[in-house]
Amino acid sequence: MFEKRDHAIIVAELSGNHNGSLDRAIELMELAHECGADAIKIQTYTEDSLTIDSDRDEFMLKDGLWAGQSYYELYKKAKTPREWMKPLFSHAKAHGILLFSSPFSFADVDCLEEAGCPAYKIASYELNDLGLIDYCASFGKPMVMSTGLALEEEIDRAVEVVKKRGVTDLTILHCESRYPAVAEKFNLKAIPYLKEKYGCNSGLSNHALGDELDIAAIALGADMIEKHFTDDRKKGGVDSAFSMDTDDLRKLVKDSKMVTSAMGRAGIYLHEDEYSARAGRRSIYLVKDIKKGDVLTASHVKSIRPALGLEPYRLDSVLGKKALCDLNAPVPLKAEDFS
Repeated sequence: MFEKRDHAIIVAELSGNHNGSLDRAIELMELAHECGADAIKIQTYTEDSLTIDSDRDEFMLKDGLWAGQSYYELYKKAKTPREWMKPLFSHAKAHGILLFSSPFSFADVDCLEEAGCPAYKIASYELNDLGLIDYCASFGKPMVMSTGLALEEEIDRAVEVVKKRGVTDLTILHCESRYPAVAEKFNLKAIPYLKEKYGCNSGLSNHALGDELDIAAIALGADMIEKHFTDDRKKGGVDSAFSMDTDDLRKLVKDSKMVTSAMGRAGIYLHEDEYSARAGRRSIYLVKDIKKGDVLTASHVKSIRPALGLEPYRLDSVLGKKALCDLNAPVPLKAEDFS
């Protein structure tokens, strides 16, 4: 499903930007599809999938976009309820939209299986939950895993679990887990490293506004770009501050295809329509008349455009030789006229 395409797969993440409305979730899904997203991702959880209801200090968010809330309060507000899964996946299937989800518990996975979810995403903060990863992988479907905050040995363990289950369609997304993300912390060179080390697709899960980092990732070989999406950041939503809007998504789709097409292949080669332009390059011209039998010297010639004469690197092979006939300047210099 996430096999190599002629451009990086663009995934629009809806997250909690539906603001608690199923109709809005469907509207955003359709809008992202219309803007050119190749796939739409949601998150499937309840507040109890992720944490417990407690006001103890360690369960309170101290800073950032969600400061002052408990984890439980945030997830209760941001969740995409399980009862939405069947209508969302049914709508996506009916409209030719590729929809998949991040589950956060076994019950979430079971709900997604019933709804017909075609692929699973493991969120960065769940990469150390090998039981959840194994359960997702046990269904043999394509998987995507984000690596934000993970040590390399943790990625090793997660990939090993997935591969033991026989999953071959795996994409590992490098991720800078700040909200919003900070450009100088991205370490985009991890993208080709992940691809080479694990022998799978790689890409970027990006929480930064603008598409400059996405384009750089694609130039480094990213197969997938995942970004949060909303129709209008002014409408709010738990992730709206770092979500791309419709104009951003259209630009990302357009720019990603342009950059991918510009990458070409390894090696130096000319396109067919470039060969004729080589006639405008430099060559050696005779700029001073020479008589038969006279010795050709540097004063007789000049390297100029167009390229009808001897190539400049071959000039030394004819200097000091005698002309075989009278030559009147200006004329392209030919090696066969000297001996």
